[in-house]
Amino acid sequence: MDGEDEPMVAAAMAEEPHVERLPADLLAHTLSLLPTFHDLAMAGGVSRRWRRAVGRSLATRRRLSFAGQRTGDDSTARLVRAAVNLRDLDICWGCHITDKGLLDISSAACVGNLTSVSLWGLAGITDEGVVHLVSRARSLQHLNIGGTFITDETLYAVANSCANLKSIILWSCRHVTEAGLLALVNKCPELECINVGGMRVSQESFAGLLSISPALRIRSIPQILNADIVQVA
Repeated sequence: MDGEDEPMVAAAMAEEPHVERLPADLLAHTLSLLPTFHDLAMAGGVSRRWRRAVGRSLATRRRLSFAGQRTGDDSTARLVRAAVNLRDLDICWGCHITDKGLLDISSAACVGNLTSVSLWGLAGITDEGVVHLVSRARSLQHLNIGGTFITDETLYAVANSCANLKSIILWSCRHVTEAGLLALVNKCPELECINVGGMRVSQESFAGLLSISPALRIRSIPQILNADIVQVA
């Protein structure tokens, strides 16, 4: 470097923010600590370098939450596809997700390794999208589909695909019947807990589930149902 160039280089470095001097790997790791989609979206808008770093950080993430974010089908699916090591996916209230989004997410490389999925309160999804997703999420241990309009069809898919399932939240799933619950308990030997608050299933049906799996914890809102079935007011 010529001596004449040194002042120009020094001036450029003085104007450049310190964070821009971080090595690419360190910047990506730093961005991987951001907790929400909104934070990632903001970071990706800083510069091309940061946008590339966001992509690299997503590849290292094991948990991704869209809770409370107004994300749509395309943007959500794009981020999930980039998160190749994802284990915990939270797409719940506030998200504008439809069956199309779930179908796109189902093709992501990480889906087969997901252990926890929450679709809590998504009014725009039906059995079509949920069945497609859970049929590919064969490592699933925890599933939250409370507050949705799913039916027994979804529970049949879970029962047939998710043998490692340990807990499921079905709060206010009013289209689920005893048949779906029986399929779940019969085919998911690891199942430990079901949340059934707000469902239209009889107390006798819950007793039938306990006859199949006595150790099963049947939870309701606000009470917890263990060995005995307690009527919730």
